[in-house]
Amino acid sequence: MSADRVSADQVTAERISGRLVVVGIGPGDEAMVTPQARAVLAGATDLVGYGPYLARLAVGPEVVVHASDNRVELERARHALALAASGRVVAVVSGGDAGVFGMASAVFEAIEQGDPAWRGLDVVVVPGISALLAVAARVGAPLGHDFCAISLSDNLKPWEAVERRLVAAAGAGFVMALYNPASRARAWQIGRCFEVLRAALPGEVPVMFARAVSRADELVTVTSLGSADPAMADMRTLVMVGTAETRVIARADGTSWVYTPRGVAAS
Repeated sequence: MSADRVSADQVTAERISGRLVVVGIGPGDEAMVTPQARAVLAGATDLVGYGPYLARLAVGPEVVVHASDNRVELERARHALALAASGRVVAVVSGGDAGVFGMASAVFEAIEQGDPAWRGLDVVVVPGISALLAVAARVGAPLGHDFCAISLSDNLKPWEAVERRLVAAAGAGFVMALYNPASRARAWQIGRCFEVLRAALPGEVPVMFARAVSRADELVTVTSLGSADPAMADMRTLVMVGTAETRVIARADGTSWVYTPRGVAAS
């Protein structure tokens, strides 16, 4: 074997000697960060992620923090992979669960499109508590039957596709967890979403607005599709839309439980 070939093999071995863990840190409350997530974060040399998510973590002085903005997921993933390929132990941090509109997909997209050496890396995805599960637990059991999750952001897909999915989900009888309902740059989508759903569902269908669920400024409101106000949603809000079967149980303190029965009557 030539000296050049040995050198190339050594370089490749060095480039894939690191480790990358994609980890979800839950919706906000420290108690919702899983023990497995805590363990992998404690073992990381580098943390990569959206700045506000990284700010939620207690980080030792020996850990290098690579914070970035919200719309650079692929760039963030490539940076993390390059760090891991150089021998670092990298944790890519997502809010909620990394596989639900999170960084896990961006990492694998970057691997598929990027340096072939990245396919030799030790890459692990550690699950977290997604916002839809935290919200459902807070209000009762709205996900007791079939459900789906739809992002209302049209940054990576055309709005027409969002509307088709809303109509299909409503027609199929799915409870819907609506992620990314509104932002300063996308204020109209949630209003249009309600218009689309009101044409397909009864106005009495329960709608839940859950802002900053599990955090100190949490605000959860249960209303109906007919009364749902788009102004109640922002990027920190998850909106959940029930079905004609979803039930609301009024409580003595003025709050409500919401649940969807596990069965559906035959048509």
